[in-house]
Amino acid sequence: MEMEDQREKAFEIYNTAILAVNPYNIVKTQGEHLLTFYHSKNLKKLFVVGFGKASFEMARAINDILKEFISEGIIITKYGHSNAAVSIDKIKVFEAGHPIPDEKGVEATNKIIELLKRADDDTLVVCLISGGGSALLVLPLEPITLQEKQITTKLLLEAGADINELNTVRKHISSVKGGRLARIAYPAHIKSLILSDVLKDRLDVIASGPTTFDTSTYSDAMDVIKKYGLLDKLPESVIEVINKGVEKKIPETLKKKDPVLENVENLIIGNNKIALNAAKVKAEELGFYSEILSTEIEGEAKAMGKWLAGIVKTYKEKKAIKRIEKPICLLLGGETTVKVTGNGKGGRNTELALSFAIEMEGIDGVFLLSAGTDGTDGPTDAAGAYVTGQTVERAKKIGLNPYEYLINNDSYNFFKVLNTLLITGPTGTNVMDIQIVIIN
Repeated sequence: MEMEDQREKAFEIYNTAILAVNPYNIVKTQGEHLLTFYHSKNLKKLFVVGFGKASFEMARAINDILKEFISEGIIITKYGHSNAAVSIDKIKVFEAGHPIPDEKGVEATNKIIELLKRADDDTLVVCLISGGGSALLVLPLEPITLQEKQITTKLLLEAGADINELNTVRKHISSVKGGRLARIAYPAHIKSLILSDVLKDRLDVIASGPTTFDTSTYSDAMDVIKKYGLLDKLPESVIEVINKGVEKKIPETLKKKDPVLENVENLIIGNNKIALNAAKVKAEELGFYSEILSTEIEGEAKAMGKWLAGIVKTYKEKKAIKRIEKPICLLLGGETTVKVTGNGKGGRNTELALSFAIEMEGIDGVFLLSAGTDGTDGPTDAAGAYVTGQTVERAKKIGLNPYEYLINNDSYNFFKVLNTLLITGPTGTNVMDIQIVIIN
């Protein structure tokens, strides 16, 4: 199988995975459940709020199935993820900054709060939550400013904090995360429809759990800060708030037995596992022997690229031993992190792919596509990149040193020169990343 054929098949498998978690289609399946609940409780108002990279498509679906019942709505999505719309009938659409929050996010969050404060026990709030919601739904606790929260997010990301650690801190310096949004809407009834972008689909981690209880504490947030040596680097206001929380001078986030939760139902409607299961079916249709190795890969992208290369080498040997007659397609999902030590440009998928390519140098019959399901990889316009065992050789022939690009966290520019970036534009969904490995 030539590289071009491998690439086309990998793209087809990737696109099938994305389609399986299409937010519009998945949300529409919830229409009957929502309507039944609305009528059974004799409710009078229906508010729609949403935040995340997929919230625009989710809101379109809700509007199509519940249009005549919707009173008002507000959603917040990432710049470029809403087709430049300003409203979907009665649902207002705002775009804001991600992964670093901005003033537009604060403005839109305040509008959501104003709306939810008008909710009562005759109100159903349909809350649409997807990846990116932590940065988009943003209102820091006083006296923390948005700029100070931006600095905090940036320092944690650059230090290599994973999504769980990042959200543990963000929840405890926020007015809306960690169940605090549900508290604002109480006593309204809340149905949260959630596209999971975190490992193990933890409700308290997805978008920092605005409508569920929080298992982490202010002490946990302080532990994260100390782990990455940021105690003397973060803004004083952030440390002040977290210290007050540790000392119980300010209220904790929502906890498990809070009565607010009696009116809340959180439903996971899409996740990485659903995407990979669809990818596996497509791979088998295309003639591959296919396996899902994991839906929970995590850790540093460089290390995971090296680990995956070791797995692939083992499979090449395994194929010869077991005489597997078909080409192999291995599938993985999850979300790695990048520890920024250089000044280059790249994301976790391009860095993983470059690390993998270095380890697989000179090995024939291997292809890897690593990409974000949302169509973006870190601060770039690419979803990810694809490589073969000949990628490093090609690079060296034109004077590129792959090791230098990896050390400088400049994987995006490495693959840009080689023209092996995957650029899809926003996909409308977000269920972490997927890796597709083809072995001949």
